[in-house]
Amino acid sequence: MPSTPATDRPDSGLTHVHSGKVRDLYATDTGHLVMVASDRISAFDYVLPTEIPDKGRILTAMSVWWFDQLADLVDNHLISYDDELIPDAWRGRSMLCAKLDMIAVEAVVRGYLTGGGLLDYQATGSVCGIALPPGLTDGDRLPEPIFTPAAKAAVGEHDENISFAAVVEQAGEKTAGRLRALSLAIYARARDIAADRGIILADTKFEFGLHSCTGELMLGDEVLTPDSSRFWPAEQWQPGRRQPSYDKQYVRDWLSSPESGWDRHSDQPPPPLPEEVVAATRQRYLDAYERLTGLRFDEWLAPARTAP
Repeated sequence: MPSTPATDRPDSGLTHVHSGKVRDLYATDTGHLVMVASDRISAFDYVLPTEIPDKGRILTAMSVWWFDQLADLVDNHLISYDDELIPDAWRGRSMLCAKLDMIAVEAVVRGYLTGGGLLDYQATGSVCGIALPPGLTDGDRLPEPIFTPAAKAAVGEHDENISFAAVVEQAGEKTAGRLRALSLAIYARARDIAADRGIILADTKFEFGLHSCTGELMLGDEVLTPDSSRFWPAEQWQPGRRQPSYDKQYVRDWLSSPESGWDRHSDQPPPPLPEEVVAATRQRYLDAYERLTGLRFDEWLAPARTAP
């Protein structure tokens, strides 16, 4: 069954700090944070009225796995995912994290042209000011991965693509350069891991923050999940069309179809998702986790262990 939003659980003994589109954030008495991934799903800057069962647990399991794969490249905010500070009701969908001062930039890396990047390219021949070769189509591999940052928007508003110069102006030259270098290095590592498992990592976004005590730049939030990335089955890749995927593009496609009866350019919120779309979306998230990690989702946190 879909989870109860964490903000509806005042008995948790934690102080609610913030709720985003998918995650709820709580402060502990120890100065750490508990990040709770709900089963909510967003699309086109709306939080949809229908939840996807097990989605929060899958996102958490994937993030934990990827943090481990990337540990030699970049430190992250994860302290534990099975700590006694995490209420039993949130077990498997929560992480105890170090407190970071988040940088208000979505660190986006694109290895393939699609989505918002494709729209920018069709309008200008470039993405975030980076000129690309002419004649590219939906799903084409780029000559090399590109760093295309976006300004992080509030819930209900759209992230806006920005230039690297804008990141420098906001975060400073040193931090901006580090963000770009780390993002490209993480993408390259993840792309190669995914390729070994028959999956194309088309694009992804990262969030970084500075440790509130040490000032160290660290990877935060989630990482390389179907919410933050586009995963395509390599055997079905065919440029010039919309690619089959293991991510929430399936939900976007249904909402954009005549079947939904919804006009995304109207003032009306999206309709509820039908049962078959919910089931198919859950399966795509599950397939992404099991195919990438080689693990069974039904064994997540069995036996329980603590992150190093």
